[in-house]
Amino acid sequence: MFDDRNHAGQVLAKKVAELNLKNPYILAVPRGGLAVASPVAEKLQCKMAVLIAKKVGHPLNPEVAIGAIMPDGSLIHDNQYVSGIGVKQENFDRLVAEARKAFDERVKVYEAMIIKNHEVKDRDIIIVDDGIATGYTIMAAVKWVKKWNPASVTIAVPVAPNDVTYRLRDQQVNIVCLLEPDVFTAVGSYYKDFRDMTDKEALEYHRLAPDSIIRL
Repeated sequence: MFDDRNHAGQVLAKKVAELNLKNPYILAVPRGGLAVASPVAEKLQCKMAVLIAKKVGHPLNPEVAIGAIMPDGSLIHDNQYVSGIGVKQENFDRLVAEARKAFDERVKVYEAMIIKNHEVKDRDIIIVDDGIATGYTIMAAVKWVKKWNPASVTIAVPVAPNDVTYRLRDQQVNIVCLLEPDVFTAVGSYYKDFRDMTDKEALEYHRLAPDSIIRL
């Protein structure tokens, strides 16, 4: 169990450093991902930018993703899965609309720090979040990043269920994950302190990272 996101990031940083990536560039998924990514960026002494991807939450449990909005604003989801869990199309459409609104609001907050397409090419991209549940948000991020020809893609997270990391490895990405439990409850259950982060707190973690990207 991790004390908090920053502690998880410190432990994760040691594992990511072992990859010896030649041209690393960290992309943090806000908000919690920035707290984890900041120690990784410090350890690698590399740039850190923000990657916006917003999950579409389950109507009964918003923390569980049933789809995600990719960084270019497009939707990734599985119709068969959505219908299989009993979510009607009109309800799903409403959830997508809510996710798009939240996505747009997040873009406005982090606009100066968001990765640009051309910055991905030929870089060893490291996507960092505070954990993975269903994997939709990370899969959306990976799908977008791969369009822009990175040298490699690594997903670095403190915790994720092992069936999800197995599926992600099929996407031809590197996985650095500290905990891969067989029985998974929720990301927050692996942290002593998993309080909701504010945008202000997340932005501060970005500011502290070395050579972070801020466009004025």
